[in-house]
Amino acid sequence: MQAVVMAGGEGSRLRPLTINRPKPMVQIVNKPCLGHIFDLLLRHGIDEAFVTLQYLASVIQDSYGDGGGLGMRLRYTVEETPLGTGGSVRQIGDDLDGTFLVISGDALTDIDLSKIIAFHKQREAAVTLTLVHVPNPLEYGVVITNEDGRIAKFLEKPSWGEVFSDTINTGIYVMEPRVLKRYAVGEVFDFSKDLFPKLLAEGEPLFGYVADGYWTDIGSIAEYARANADLLQGKVRTAPLGRELMPGVVVNGDVEIDPTARITGPVFLGEGAKIGAHVEIVGPTVLRDYVSVDVGAVVDRSIVWRN
Repeated sequence: MQAVVMAGGEGSRLRPLTINRPKPMVQIVNKPCLGHIFDLLLRHGIDEAFVTLQYLASVIQDSYGDGGGLGMRLRYTVEETPLGTGGSVRQIGDDLDGTFLVISGDALTDIDLSKIIAFHKQREAAVTLTLVHVPNPLEYGVVITNEDGRIAKFLEKPSWGEVFSDTINTGIYVMEPRVLKRYAVGEVFDFSKDLFPKLLAEGEPLFGYVADGYWTDIGSIAEYARANADLLQGKVRTAPLGRELMPGVVVNGDVEIDPTARITGPVFLGEGAKIGAHVEIVGPTVLRDYVSVDVGAVVDRSIVWRN
């Protein structure tokens, strides 16, 4: 199966982290958020993906190339002007040759993609939206389904007065290529605002799958910090972050730790990290490659980037 990874986000609410990189390239513990998405796709047997780009597109292209280093085949499309979520996928054209998956490159998740795909095929759906329950649905598209999973109603980013469900749209979809052909290549349209209401009105089989597992958008600095902490604390099923140096401390490469340093995990140390004498580190904390913590310093629940 093919996937489309939406990776054009600018991440304005994450500035200054996104001044020199697109939102999907913001590091979550040991690799960019986009890298965790590629790992997830591979775990579910999906090794071919189109990556839609816009903001600082070359950063992603230069990092991943044709995907060979990942064991994937990657192809890219670059929007010169914003086309909307639907328009960016539509510009791939006829290269989408069967049922395909759409997933965001700037959300952290371990949702079981294979179960969603199986549900989609069993229901013979035109589109299946992946849904999760959240305590605060105001920032997301709220969705309500019938008992069989067929979507009855949805609303983009409601006010509290409009909230009728805590089930929200994650932006992970399984789709049939034919639904995109209601729009021309290059036409601007959005999945949630344009395509899905149209399909609902036409009576197309539009289903929602309420998924278990972890999912969070990386939309703000607070959400970014929480995603790092959750990954360190084992709340997200993912590939190993590195090797365990001692209980609660994972390293990715060679590090130097003074024997007088005190480390309370969970803590991640990148390649070349140096921890000086009488340093205290309290997790969840991420110290990436070549971070040096000087004598007597205290690092408490922090994320420190490379160098």
